[in-house]
Amino acid sequence: MEGWTDDADGDALAHTVRLADPERQIEFRAVTTTSPTYEIRHAHCRVLGGDVAAVGEGIASLTGARMVAGFTRRVAEAVGSGTGAAFVVDAAIEVARLARQVTKLPRAQAERAASGDALDCWQLDTTGWIDLPDSCFTYSAAGRSLFGTRPIATPMHPDLYSPRPGQQRVFARRKLARLARLDGRLLLFHSMHDNAHGFEITYELDAATGRVLRAEHVTPKLPYMGICSEPQRKIAALVGEIADDGLRKRLAPLIGGAAGCAQLYDLTADVLKLLAP
Repeated sequence: MEGWTDDADGDALAHTVRLADPERQIEFRAVTTTSPTYEIRHAHCRVLGGDVAAVGEGIASLTGARMVAGFTRRVAEAVGSGTGAAFVVDAAIEVARLARQVTKLPRAQAERAASGDALDCWQLDTTGWIDLPDSCFTYSAAGRSLFGTRPIATPMHPDLYSPRPGQQRVFARRKLARLARLDGRLLLFHSMHDNAHGFEITYELDAATGRVLRAEHVTPKLPYMGICSEPQRKIAALVGEIADDGLRKRLAPLIGGAAGCAQLYDLTADVLKLLAP
């Protein structure tokens, strides 16, 4: 997946996602509002290669849809069950995730991100994105309490809170998911690198039983290094779990929620899709 966010007119942003696997490639682009509405102004999807059923009319019907709870179901209903439909749904989900990386605060307010004080950025985050509180450890009361107790570094900068008019690629993200089979084991790998995150996750499973034998990752970049670092050790909780149909539902109390990491949860849930027959 390659995705990026451009500035758009007024209170809107334009999000583009190019999704590819060995069978097909598509581009999904949507112009949307920012938090708290996350409303689609207009969207379209084009096939870049491979076999994908025509979904243009369904994507156009998403105008006015909000990328909040129930959005995945709304997209699935809009695109139907034709060839590659699930692929289009995945691209729409990535657009919704991009929409939570850039906002549009007054520029003077956004300039606080250049102060060098990570707490200024954290406060801008919770102002610019209404859905952040308790979405992960960093935005919980426990996370907030760590400011001032240790060194905390952040890559956040003013343009993420208030893009310059017409600015291109305000935020850019690349993700790679891979499944390999080796000596009776399955190796799952998922990486994500963007302006604020650097994740590379590896899970090793017993091919016969689906049991997780190894779970580890490296995080060279985090929004708040020193706070986001805290929940990363929770990945070890997946060792011994069985990668069955119910594991994705069991992930939230293991690695997500207000004590966990939203990115670790999403990356793990997504890479588990590679195990589907």
